[in-house]
Amino acid sequence: MRVCLFNSGRTFRVAPGEPLLAAALAAGLNLPHSCQSGNCGACRARLRDGAVSYPNGRPLGLTEAERTDGLILLCQACATNDLCIEVFERVAPEQARTQRLPCRILRVERLAHDVLGVYLQLPPAVRFEFEAGQYVDVLLPGGRRRSFSIASPPHDARPLELHVRRVPGGELTAPLFEGDASGRLLSIEGPLGSFVYRPHAPSGAAAASPLLLIGGGTGLAPLKSLWRHVIENDPRRELQLYWGVRSERDLYAHDALIALAARRANFHYVPVLSEPSAQWAGRRGWVHEAALADISKLDAFDIYASGPPAMIEALRRDFLARGAAPDRLYVDAFDYAPDSLERHRLMAATKS
Repeated sequence: MRVCLFNSGRTFRVAPGEPLLAAALAAGLNLPHSCQSGNCGACRARLRDGAVSYPNGRPLGLTEAERTDGLILLCQACATNDLCIEVFERVAPEQARTQRLPCRILRVERLAHDVLGVYLQLPPAVRFEFEAGQYVDVLLPGGRRRSFSIASPPHDARPLELHVRRVPGGELTAPLFEGDASGRLLSIEGPLGSFVYRPHAPSGAAAASPLLLIGGGTGLAPLKSLWRHVIENDPRRELQLYWGVRSERDLYAHDALIALAARRANFHYVPVLSEPSAQWAGRRGWVHEAALADISKLDAFDIYASGPPAMIEALRRDFLARGAAPDRLYVDAFDYAPDSLERHRLMAATKS
């Protein structure tokens, strides 16, 4: 079957039962996307002609009202005949510079009991360009891949910093935690994803809006890339970071964030624990609810949120109901599933 992009007239072929996004990526078209599991909504597109089906049911990232309005999620939708789709992209697919590169693990640092900082050395002669918030895929045998957000900012990306959560039985993560992986060779593909920093100001505004960053677990990684990029390029812009984890031992960047907030008057940091000890004197509960309790006018902010699918689903629902601007709410859902052939067959690619 043939799929035509309404925006550019480009076409690609898709097989029966193959998700549209997978076919587009295979054809070299890096269409807007992020989680690839149907939760974040980043790959939302408008169906101009034709029909699609969802073999696994309507994805969480697409409301019934959106589906009625003709919107689809490319990562889960399968074509039932020839299609014409309109994608909401910042650059044309042919302009997206995705590369497949060899790299070496320069060093590994234990950040928490189940999180590693992994630093990748890229080939010195290669220019690797990305936007704050994007991710790379680590390529595994048998066509499998594992996705990790880039924690480095574009201006300081050598080495490339990743935050890797331990996944029980994970083909990639288990060896990293169990031995010295320094010097190991990997292949990566990227940059990928459309969860990226937008430096714009709202229409008619004299200056860019303050930023509200909300992270769950290692969803902190793309936000770190983003806030370091903003501090470097727009140091006067206000940033508010809410970071939610389970318990004190999961706050792997806590000391560094407290120090950053102490140095910069326009950087505010609020940690939120869902299962703290009795000694914890800070905020408790769900991280997005803590932000809702503190902020009365969400439409004043550009909002970037990354974390588990349940967090992203609740945040989108509650924030939009409380007045967040839909066109200034950007989300990235992390699905913590084991590396497996079945996971990739279903296009439930994960990020750690």
